[in-house]
Amino acid sequence: MAGLAGCTSGGDGNNGNGSGGGNGSGGGSGNGSSGSGGGGSGAALEVLHGWTGGDGADAVDKLTTMFENQHPQVSANFRAIGGGGNVNLNSRVAQRLANSDPPSSFAGWPGANLVQYDGVLMDIGSVWNQANLADTIVGPAAEASKFNGKYVTVPIGSHRLNNLYFNNQVVEEADVDPSSISDMDGFVSALKKVQQNTDKVPLSKGMKSPFLGIQFWVEVFLSEFGKQAYTKYTQGNGDRSKVKQSLQATKPILENYINQDASTIGYTEAAQKLINGEAAFMHNGNWVAGMFRAAEGFDFNDAWGWQAFPGTEQMYVFHLDSFIAPSNNPSPDATKTWEKFVGSKPAQVQYNKRKGSVPVRTDVDGSKLGEYLEITYNDLVDAQDMPRTLAHGLAVPPETLGNVKSAFGNNFMGPYQVDAAADALMQAVQGQS
Repeated sequence: MAGLAGCTSGGDGNNGNGSGGGNGSGGGSGNGSSGSGGGGSGAALEVLHGWTGGDGADAVDKLTTMFENQHPQVSANFRAIGGGGNVNLNSRVAQRLANSDPPSSFAGWPGANLVQYDGVLMDIGSVWNQANLADTIVGPAAEASKFNGKYVTVPIGSHRLNNLYFNNQVVEEADVDPSSISDMDGFVSALKKVQQNTDKVPLSKGMKSPFLGIQFWVEVFLSEFGKQAYTKYTQGNGDRSKVKQSLQATKPILENYINQDASTIGYTEAAQKLINGEAAFMHNGNWVAGMFRAAEGFDFNDAWGWQAFPGTEQMYVFHLDSFIAPSNNPSPDATKTWEKFVGSKPAQVQYNKRKGSVPVRTDVDGSKLGEYLEITYNDLVDAQDMPRTLAHGLAVPPETLGNVKSAFGNNFMGPYQVDAAADALMQAVQGQS
């Protein structure tokens, strides 16, 4: 069970994807074979997740109700483990896996994050084959659902990271046309114009936790150098000069154009500034659109707008929610029924339209998701490049992510030390398992 220690590391608070918070997926590594299915078949299906409020709770309530209605023969126990930005959920899962008392399935993030569960993952390739998921789920999401070449999880939905949101009234007051911004130079010029022409914050930013700065820096890196250079960096083969140049491009924005209280707030408070008309722009994952949707009178296109982060128009920087199946499974048959359901079209549509994320299937009618999410879904399906999120652990293993957070937090959260941060960020991704 190599790597299980990583499940218990602390999260970042407000480390969101609309799921009640953070990743809590710090240290841990390992490389080995996934466990076998195993386990008896008579136990009830037990599914753990961390959605205890907001859009996430609404989405998972709909999902579980649909499952119970479609599969009344399956005795099911869906348990929400809230608190601590998913830290409590991750700790509970780690404890139970270490004690050989796994749940049937649990919500988690796939990709490199799966390294921490090395040796305790169930091969559910039969589910993927029976449901034809490999042909209907977008390729990068399907690949992120494998560990050591075997499918061990089914993704339920995707959030996008390379977003630039704006308050229509504020950008109009500043005489800024967001659609004209196509690169970092244009973005900085727009921020400067907001600063000169209004009393508003050019870019609303939460910087309370390192992941909030990391995910912004990643978009700048991708804008300047593209997916290939970024992927090489996450794999430990990056070019220090590119890391340094992207930090140099990020530094003046964070020094000159964000709100003064950025170091003490998270993304929810930053989003509220955009809603209140106190700021022109905001970058974050599209989970913040759930806040926009809930705000009275703050409607898409009328009050706020969106475009891909400048220079990343052909990319979809992706994050995934999924349901992971552990080995030594207490209810293997029921678990496979659940995982197959998670991948189904009705489940993905109903869950994601409430969650503020999008299905990862390629055969969905996007108009059923709402106007903004339809755009996101179409971009997912049509994207030329789909880089994995670094800040949430799809791109690097948990131990490496912890190193990246330390490197960023110690060197680039103010003051912004470009050379020290570049050195630390390069060192952080070395020696991955």
